[in-house]
Amino acid sequence: MKRESFPILEFDPDTSTFIDPQKLLKPSGVARRCVLCFFQDVLQDLVAAGTLSVVYKLGSEIGSNPVYEMEVEGERIAVLHPGVGAPLAGAFLEELIALGCRNFIACGGCGVLDREINLGHVVVPATAVRDEGTSYHYLPPSREVAAHPNAVQAIEQTLQAHHLPYIVGKTWTTDAIYRETPTRIARRREEGCHVVEMEAAAFFAVAQFRGVRFGQLLYGGDDLTGDAWDGRNWQKESSTRARLFQLAVEACLLL
Repeated sequence: MKRESFPILEFDPDTSTFIDPQKLLKPSGVARRCVLCFFQDVLQDLVAAGTLSVVYKLGSEIGSNPVYEMEVEGERIAVLHPGVGAPLAGAFLEELIALGCRNFIACGGCGVLDREINLGHVVVPATAVRDEGTSYHYLPPSREVAAHPNAVQAIEQTLQAHHLPYIVGKTWTTDAIYRETPTRIARRREEGCHVVEMEAAAFFAVAQFRGVRFGQLLYGGDDLTGDAWDGRNWQKESSTRARLFQLAVEACLLL
C-alpha cells in the first residue's frame, strides 16, 4: 500500500479484517429489506402501537439497539435506528448486512444550504460529498460517492405516486456539526450541495463495498443559509417524520 501524505488517503482494498462482521454475525432470518430510521420518536410510537416487534439486538457502549420487524403487504421489513454519525451508522449497516439485509432505504433530517428548501421539504441525495472519514476505508479517495441508482429510482417512484414535491441532488456529509463554518458552507454550496448531514457518504460507501442497494430520504430541517443558524424547530415535525418513514417503507418494498 502506497504511503500517502495523509493517512485517510491510504485506501486498502484488502477485504480481510481482524474484526469481521460476516464472521461475528451469521444470517439469522432477518428480512432482506431494511429501513434505517433516524427518528426515535417515530419508532417509539410504532412500538407502542404494536406495529414493530423486536427480532434481534445489536448494540454498542451506548447500549442495546433493537432490530425491529414489521409486515407490510405480506412482506417483512427490518427496521433499525442507525445511531448518529458516520462511524456508528456505518458499523450498524455492516452488521445488518452480515445478518442478511440486502436492500436499504434510510430516512432522516438534514440542514439546508439552499434557501428554497422549506422546512419539511423532501430531498433525495443522489450523491454525497465525502467530508467524513468512514467512507475512505471502503472506497478509494474521491470527492463524491453515489447512492444506488435502483434505490433512488424506487424513492422517486414512491414520491411521484403520492404527488409529493422533492429535490434529487447532492448532500454534504460532515463529521463535525460544530465546524460548519461560513467559508465551508459557501464552498459546499458552490459545488452544488443542497443539504448537509452526517451519514450519507458512509452509507453509500459501505453499501458499494458490500454490494448491496442503498438509498436515502431526507427532509429539510435547520437552516444554514442566513447570517445566523436557524433551528426552525425541525425535530418537532412529528407528522413529517412519520410520513417520511412510511415513504421509506414503500420505497423499500420496490427494491
